[in-house]
Amino acid sequence: MAKSTIYVGLEIGTSKICVVVGEVRVDGAIKILGVGQAPSRGVRKGEIVDFENAQACLHDALVRAEDRSDVMINNVFLAITGAHIKSFNNRGTIRIPEEQNEITSEDLEEVKEIARDVDIPQENVFLHSIVRDYYVDGQEKVKQPAGMLGKILEADYHIIHSIKTRVQNTIRCVREIPLDVEDVVFSPVASAQVVLTQEHKDRGALLLDIGGGTADYVMYSGGSI
Repeated sequence: MAKSTIYVGLEIGTSKICVVVGEVRVDGAIKILGVGQAPSRGVRKGEIVDFENAQACLHDALVRAEDRSDVMINNVFLAITGAHIKSFNNRGTIRIPEEQNEITSEDLEEVKEIARDVDIPQENVFLHSIVRDYYVDGQEKVKQPAGMLGKILEADYHIIHSIKTRVQNTIRCVREIPLDVEDVVFSPVASAQVVLTQEHKDRGALLLDIGGGTADYVMYSGGSI
């Protein structure tokens, strides 16, 4: 019998709290096993302002998701929103040694590290470092640089960051339920993985996530965020 893996997504919104339980098949398809929702209290503009009320609502949504999916939930992937989330692009560049023409996987890792090595405000924390494009000797939109011939390798990254204490407060609220937080994701980035096809991203698309207290977006152009 084919193995499957259970994942749980959680979003604590301004107007509602949603828990989604999904089963990922070996072929990559996702089957939704159950959804639990509850009206949200103690949340303002996507951020928790009252732990006790927010946790009571989260508990209600969690129980409904467990009942409908017949899954005991212990771990979640937490989606977050809010005006404190910022982003920008950054490019890293390396020169391939003269005695070496072919780009190696080690070169690729080095240029990635340079592209991700950026300064953000001290009170902030990284959420995502997403590769946009690679460039080899000025050639754009290179998908797999390793093995190519070239002298200049560049990596273009999109960096998403947010105020650390605001993220930690949301994580703390969830952990006190208690639930383990597997990872944190910016909500529109997660939505885009489900809603947008690769063709949409290649042609260019703007995904708007309009909630009860915040409106967030993610934009793709030429296949890149």
